[in-house]
Amino acid sequence: MAGSDLRAELDMLLLQMLRDLEELEAKRAVLNARVEEGWLLLSRARYAMGAKSVGPLQYASRMEPHCCVRTSEPQDGLQKLWMVRAVAQIPEEVGPREPALRKRKGLSQTPEPELSAVPQDPLNWFGILVPHSLRHAQANFQEGLQLAADMASLQIRINWGRSQFQGLQEKLRQMEPGAA
Repeated sequence: MAGSDLRAELDMLLLQMLRDLEELEAKRAVLNARVEEGWLLLSRARYAMGAKSVGPLQYASRMEPHCCVRTSEPQDGLQKLWMVRAVAQIPEEVGPREPALRKRKGLSQTPEPELSAVPQDPLNWFGILVPHSLRHAQANFQEGLQLAADMASLQIRINWGRSQFQGLQEKLRQMEPGAA
């Protein structure tokens, strides 16, 4: 009785691993297509803006992450990864902050710009009016980051399933020395 239950569990685990492998392969194909399309769009943006307008010299001297990867560890021991984006920046208020005009005495000191907790859009490094191909390339690479996190989670789940499968096979061999 226990041997047939073990075999049924092995079958279920194997089917789940095959589904995960199929999903992983599909996500790899989508990721490859997104990255390839992103590079093509970047080359179009370089052509539209000029080769020297889109490149490493335009990167900010101090970069802040736009997203990060978080992990969780559920009760069954499987680790899940997901990408968390920074919240959208709130537009600043326009207009006077005080109800009336005031007379200023002497030289006014300009306040130091505050570092925002929310990172600014990296497309602003290349100017205000950037080509649509650059915006689409950014969207493709962001989608690629999400796909990479999903693929890493799937790979972790596949590795966990494989170790479970091997453990169940070993149990089955111990129960039935002549079988398997």
